[in-house]
Amino acid sequence: MPRPVDIWLAAGVRTPFAKVDGPLGGFDALQLSVPVVRHMVGLLAGGKVDFAVWGAVVPSLLWSNIAREVLMDAGIDATTPAFSTIMACSTSMIGAIEAAGMIDGAAYNLALVGGVDSLSRVQIGLPQRLSDWLRKFQQARSLGQKIDHLTDLHLKDVRLYIPAISNRTTGLSMGEHTEITAKEWQIGRAEQDEIALQSHRNSVAGWDKGFFDDLVIPLGDVKRDTIPRKDTSLEKLARLPPSFDRTSGQGSLTAGNSSPLTDGAAAVWVASSKGLERLPAKTPHVRLIDWEIASVDFRVEGLLMAPAFAIPRLLARHDLAYADIHLWEIHEAFAAQLAFHLKALQDTTFLSERAKVPRDFGPFSRERVNPNGGSTAIGHPFGATGARIISQAVKELAAMPKGSRAIVSICADGGLGSVLLLEAA
Repeated sequence: MPRPVDIWLAAGVRTPFAKVDGPLGGFDALQLSVPVVRHMVGLLAGGKVDFAVWGAVVPSLLWSNIAREVLMDAGIDATTPAFSTIMACSTSMIGAIEAAGMIDGAAYNLALVGGVDSLSRVQIGLPQRLSDWLRKFQQARSLGQKIDHLTDLHLKDVRLYIPAISNRTTGLSMGEHTEITAKEWQIGRAEQDEIALQSHRNSVAGWDKGFFDDLVIPLGDVKRDTIPRKDTSLEKLARLPPSFDRTSGQGSLTAGNSSPLTDGAAAVWVASSKGLERLPAKTPHVRLIDWEIASVDFRVEGLLMAPAFAIPRLLARHDLAYADIHLWEIHEAFAAQLAFHLKALQDTTFLSERAKVPRDFGPFSRERVNPNGGSTAIGHPFGATGARIISQAVKELAAMPKGSRAIVSICADGGLGSVLLLEAA
């Protein structure tokens, strides 16, 4: 689609990612974010960013606009506008899309975009009826009124509310939904474990060859991702029990082939050509060509199926085949989800009848998918994954010949998905 200025994505930095209640468990969302933001802004010529977009999925009563709070705690110029965004696992990718729409080449040339989640520091709340009672109790003006109000308190209302990783409409967890879709698409345990193993191997190799050295900054004593396992194997993965379907005998999703609950923060730059001039000269950057945001009725389609609708629509709009895409960075919420996305993309009946894109995109090269590991091995702090996967894709694509293209894809709770088309320039 035509735009007034070229939009560029430039690689940012992130914290190491670590499992919930692990070595980053002492940091809340603000504390995870601040070092990332300080590092990013510290790289700028003049130290000035035009605006910031930041997001977190796990709610907190301590702030309403986490973007503003992060910038203030980081000591960034207080005149910098900042707003928060949220779209489940796609939060910081949607932030990048929003920022791209605001970059105008005049007043707005450089945006700092990112996200965070601390699954170790989830705030426990009160159910609404108990919250209502407490508020009214506090409003009572006399001891007599407070005593009278005590009779309105019911024991069944005295409980805690612990946020769950589940869909509000269905009440099912992401893993339970994915089990359903995996069965519909006949994705077996062996295929899922193979994907998980490859993800760990690729991420470990990426660290060993130094790929992540300029994408990850230390936080405390943690200097690298702690989740990728060099010692994992198909035999070890095969011994793990099902995590979400423990009763049917058909469960295939396990702790080993699912992304773990993760702590971490990540950021990426969105810029015009003028904005790029403020970044260090060797910062990897690529052109953002287009994006697609899809939504499906998850009472009919799989909860995490939306990218399988978005990708063919985006490619068809630009008359591209799968062979024209040199890099695929696809979020691995679950290995099964990656598998049924790829299976759907190669199913001409699905493409024509469900995605409404009646064409054959040709053969799909799986070796081009997640060459430095995906979320199954690296981890998945919900709000941070978008910025993590974009920065990783930008660095990978920027090293390829001019004109090479990448697709970056993220599925999200609620039947949502977002996809970017990038090009090396």
